[in-house]
Amino acid sequence: MATSRRRLGRLERAALQGVMVREVVNFSSFWRSSTFSSTVDPTIYLLAFGLGFGSLVTRVAGHTYIEFVGTGIVATTVLFSGAFTAMYSTFIKYKFQHTYDAIIAAPVDTEELVTGEALWVAVRTGVYGCVPMLVAVAFGLAPSWGMLLVPLIAALAGFGWAAFGIFVAARVSKIESFSYWQSGLLTPMFLVAGTFFPLTALPHWAQVVGNFNPLFHCVQLVRHAVFGTEGIADLGHLAFLIGFALAFWRLAIRYMERKLIL
Repeated sequence: MATSRRRLGRLERAALQGVMVREVVNFSSFWRSSTFSSTVDPTIYLLAFGLGFGSLVTRVAGHTYIEFVGTGIVATTVLFSGAFTAMYSTFIKYKFQHTYDAIIAAPVDTEELVTGEALWVAVRTGVYGCVPMLVAVAFGLAPSWGMLLVPLIAALAGFGWAAFGIFVAARVSKIESFSYWQSGLLTPMFLVAGTFFPLTALPHWAQVVGNFNPLFHCVQLVRHAVFGTEGIADLGHLAFLIGFALAFWRLAIRYMERKLIL
């Protein structure tokens, strides 16, 4: 315990690589099912809402509805691939498989463990986040150079949601408790993110609340990357996502350390 506390605050490259390489090797055994669920679910949302409501709604915020939803649904993929993946995989690894006990027995501390896990989820999220946008291109979304920024935006948001998922996993005592977080927090955030309709369509109080939603800032950055940046406003969205990621990264480390070491 004393050794871990002395090392806390110093991330070693070898330790991070070790954690991430382990995840890559482990992922190779189930990548098909994981990729299927992480890409098909958001694509179904895109097609159902984009083509369904798209036949009723002509344009939203100056764009066709399929363009509007196709860029916004990236946030759904980020949530599914980031928070949900981290919540369940983290809980299973430390509660049932005791994988983390074995990892921290090596020269890897809790900070490096959490950081490596979150980075790996962020990489996956950055890749998966592009899928619904590419589907939207097939249905009429015009390609643009700004689309090259979408994997980076998704990865940044994915790191924050991965850290959030690890934090939640470290807080609960049984896996059934995730339903409170999913239904009570994540589902409302998913719906009030500007994905399917602009926040301006909501009452003023809901718009204020929505501006504190990380998914909203992810949606805005993706849309602006694809359709055109908005300068200072985008810096604000970026700053919010960075702050969100850093805050939950530190919280995840703190509570996971309590779970594994204290």
